[in-house]
Amino acid sequence: MAQQHKSLAEDLFEDMGRKVAEASAMEADEDGNKVVDEIESLCMNCHEQGTTRLLLTKIPFFREIVIMSFDCPHCNFRNNEIQSAGEIQQRGVRISLKVDKEEDRNRQLVKSDTAIFRVEDLDLEMPAGRGQLTNVEGILTMTAQDLELKQDERKQLVPEVYEKIQGIIDALREMAAGSRLPFTITVDDPAGNSSIEPSPQDKGSKYQRHDYARTTAQNEALGLADTSEETTAVEAPPTEIRPEYHATSLYPKAPEQPMVNNVDDDEIVENQVYSFPAHCPGCAKYCTTNMKMVNIPYFKQVVLMSTVCDHCGYRSNEVKTGGEVPEKGRRITLSVETNEDLSRDILKSESCTMACPELELSVAPGTMGGRFTTIEGILTQVRDDLRSQIFDIGDGGDSMDAGTKEKWNKFFDRLTSAIKGDVKFTIILQDPLASSYLQSFTAPEPDPQMKVEDYERTAEEEEELGLADMKTEGYEEPDTAKPTDTTETTETTKDA
Repeated sequence: MAQQHKSLAEDLFEDMGRKVAEASAMEADEDGNKVVDEIESLCMNCHEQGTTRLLLTKIPFFREIVIMSFDCPHCNFRNNEIQSAGEIQQRGVRISLKVDKEEDRNRQLVKSDTAIFRVEDLDLEMPAGRGQLTNVEGILTMTAQDLELKQDERKQLVPEVYEKIQGIIDALREMAAGSRLPFTITVDDPAGNSSIEPSPQDKGSKYQRHDYARTTAQNEALGLADTSEETTAVEAPPTEIRPEYHATSLYPKAPEQPMVNNVDDDEIVENQVYSFPAHCPGCAKYCTTNMKMVNIPYFKQVVLMSTVCDHCGYRSNEVKTGGEVPEKGRRITLSVETNEDLSRDILKSESCTMACPELELSVAPGTMGGRFTTIEGILTQVRDDLRSQIFDIGDGGDSMDAGTKEKWNKFFDRLTSAIKGDVKFTIILQDPLASSYLQSFTAPEPDPQMKVEDYERTAEEEEELGLADMKTEGYEEPDTAKPTDTTETTETTKDA
């Protein structure tokens, strides 16, 4: 079995080297430029001169990369690596995939030299290093092979460490072979240049992509922080009320409708734009963030956040909701039947899951952040963002097979038809924090097309939100009650 996986890893690298070698035999293109560049470089194995071939190619679900293949004719040493040929993205990306089927092991995976790879079930983390173009099975196999190095020495010197690492190696090989399912892998890349192949059939939390703003330390690690400039914060522009907000409010106040989370007017004034200095996540320079509190009728007050960087053009728009954590989550189901329904306002919080069963669409929490727009607007944004990930490089890259491309085209055609109002569909918002909203055309009377229901949060949702271990009453006193006593008290109460 070990030899089989070793052959698989070798084949993956040999395929890359073979691709470069085949391209090197091609003639020059129409412009006279060579497809593959060859340069002489030092072999780190025998210190003689070898040959490095560089090939620019396109990867499905991703963008351009450079494949580097080194070959030494003196000692036959070979090495293959990849590097991103594009620019550093404005935001970092964290992608997680739950591998629960045999087919998932064949999903293509691009890990840049700035990305961290994790196997969540084993609490195993592979730090940033060599860039890799492989699949899920291949990266698990190569991780196991890397861990096998020095195992003989560990067995002699530290046998207890040897046993623990060997257990992880065996688990990785079982995952790569498909005999240990399910498991979850994560790729976290602050440069935003890594990818895991998605699928139109992904449902729920199977595939999650989260774009995040880089920290100052991450920008410095990527070489984006300009330490030559003065690091003192710039003064924010004065706070003022824009003219368009003097006469009327953006949204009329609901008659006799109490607010869920009132804010002291002495601190934050509704519809007043506040500005304060912030760090740009894209270039690490100082920029301005604008904030405004808006009252949504029959819902609550929300805070709109907008950041624009004059240096690099970075833009970010998010919606933040406040208030106490409700006892139950909320599920909103709307039947979209006419074009007028597409104009309904929608607020999708960061904790909300959005699904459209007829369109085979599922948006996991945190994927798009907080968004306040219309149904047409949010579907358009989902389509454009997903299309840019899948077909960012024209027709989908050099190696996307026809069957996969046809599935994605059908998915985008259904989504476009729904945006145009040609098909009827159902949109479901499930928010464990009850912080999402869909506009009702008949408020305050019940809307016949909309169903709103409160539900008990699952244990998984409680854990993800950090509510499972949260103690809001009596936290200053130590918990001396025994678990057995609590169980007995509960059973006694039920019997009574």
